[in-house]
Amino acid sequence: MLKKNSKANGMVSPARQSTGGGGGGSLAGGWEVRPGGMLVQQRNSDQNFGGLNPKVKVWVKYGSACHEISICPQSSFGDLKKMPAGLTGLHPNDQKLIYKEKERNSKAFLDVVGVTNGSKLVLIEDVMSNERRVLESRKNEKIDKASKAIAEIRLEIDKLAKQVSNLELEIYSGRKAEEAVLSNLIEFLMSKLLKLDEIVGDGEVKLLRREQVRRVQKYIETLDLLKIKSAGNEQMPKNHLEQRKQGNLTTKWGTFGSGVAAPSPFTSSSADHNFQYFFGNPTLHFQ
Repeated sequence: MLKKNSKANGMVSPARQSTGGGGGGSLAGGWEVRPGGMLVQQRNSDQNFGGLNPKVKVWVKYGSACHEISICPQSSFGDLKKMPAGLTGLHPNDQKLIYKEKERNSKAFLDVVGVTNGSKLVLIEDVMSNERRVLESRKNEKIDKASKAIAEIRLEIDKLAKQVSNLELEIYSGRKAEEAVLSNLIEFLMSKLLKLDEIVGDGEVKLLRREQVRRVQKYIETLDLLKIKSAGNEQMPKNHLEQRKQGNLTTKWGTFGSGVAAPSPFTSSSADHNFQYFFGNPTLHFQ
């Protein structure tokens, strides 16, 4: 019994008809089989003409105005919000895009939700987002203003710190500074504390403010010690030290400094004298 040859009869299997000689082919319903066997959506040659990512034109309605925008379908709704910002005056974060009566997330892609050439979208203002953005902007402005104020005060403190350092060198080298100069510096530093106290802020501003407050307090304490040092109350007076050096406080005989003579050495004549004194010699007289 002879086998029938399908080629001879002109009969071809559907799989071979779809794949063709190149290892890939198209199927019904807009799908195609790649050479590796992967089933993907069929691409239209007219769409690929003119670039890998062709653009589509969509209509965005805002209020009574309607704007035509060309965009790549693989873009996100967040990318689409940036384009009408200049036309509508709305910040991209303050926009809501409605497509098919549903608000779309900024991270969603246009082609995934079905946006095609000629699609219509509605743009409305996100009032809550606008208020949050305005509050955040004001907060950032306050932080910047406080940081600049602290920076200016820090420069003034640096200048006063140099004066404190110079006075410290002079006083510890033996010189005496005027009390008025020290008092004026303390007043200037106290005024910086008052300025720092007027600055209110959290986070980094609070840390910067605290750092400068500690600096000022340290310099004020240094000036208080310098006032005592300059007045001579911190160290022993020099004349007192000189008196201690010149004083005769040794325990050697004849060096008391009180005018008392040292006793004469012991001799035989002195012994006789003492013997006559104790045994009643009437001729003994004291001069």
